[in-house]
Amino acid sequence: MVFCVDEKSQIQALDRSQPVLPMTPGVPQRVTHDYVRAGTTPLFAALEVATWKVIGSLHHRHRAEEFKKFLIKLNQEIPADLDVHLVLDNYVTHKTPAIKTWLLAHPRFHLHFTPTGSSWLNLVERWFAELSNKQIRRGVHRSVQALEKDIWTWIVAWNTAPKPTSGQRPRTRSSSVSPAI
Repeated sequence: MVFCVDEKSQIQALDRSQPVLPMTPGVPQRVTHDYVRAGTTPLFAALEVATWKVIGSLHHRHRAEEFKKFLIKLNQEIPADLDVHLVLDNYVTHKTPAIKTWLLAHPRFHLHFTPTGSSWLNLVERWFAELSNKQIRRGVHRSVQALEKDIWTWIVAWNTAPKPTSGQRPRTRSSSVSPAI
């Protein structure tokens, strides 16, 4: 199985200083420019390339120790008879001695690193953009727990009907439409 893996660190739980006024016909949603910070949470995610399903893990910190816990979760959730190929960036937490030792003890895991400065090649980055644009950005989160609940809700909903995001799937032309000349 091939997974694109990365972490979205410091996702902020933000609450607006005034209530958000909802959209109504002819009137856009209105929000204040200022906000109150309620904390952050990092999200580790693995997007399965074949199905676009996501395995996620939320932690309170963003270190190699948490990445190792995420690898353990992947090891538990992926059938034991399959090799696991992880496409990920060159972040230092992916290459610590503790991670290397864990990988030696789990030879079915194979890491493939994207070139330095090219993490945008990793498909899970596109999924993070969807999460940010459709769930987090317009949300009001008065606590880290509320933010984490919304992230889990998003992951569960996503996995019920995973699909490539816009820009990832080629468009097909309807047979009833003639090409422009």
